[in-house]
Amino acid sequence: MRTFVGYYVNEELCGAISIKVVDREVDIYRLIVHPNHFRKGIAQLLLNFIERKFDVKTIKVATGSKNEPAVSFYKKNGFQNTKEVMVGDQLSLTYFEKKI
Repeated sequence: MRTFVGYYVNEELCGAISIKVVDREVDIYRLIVHPNHFRKGIAQLLLNFIERKFDVKTIKVATGSKNEPAVSFYKKNGFQNTKEVMVGDQLSLTYFEKKI
């Protein structure tokens, strides 16, 4: 079962995170912020909430390898690159993991 958490400002949904928790591991399926709210710390708030809310040992996530803001965000938050997978001729995914 997936859990969705939204971040609202004055009843406007500005960002959301979708996760699945199994045992003591969180898989982040989506972490999104509306473009009008980029660079306001919303992604950080959502990630911090997940880290505090759930008693987990590991958090895993994948993002497009060329998505520099996302790659930088996860590295800044202590995630380690575990693998890169080519999905097509022009697309690769980078997988990250963080031990808590």
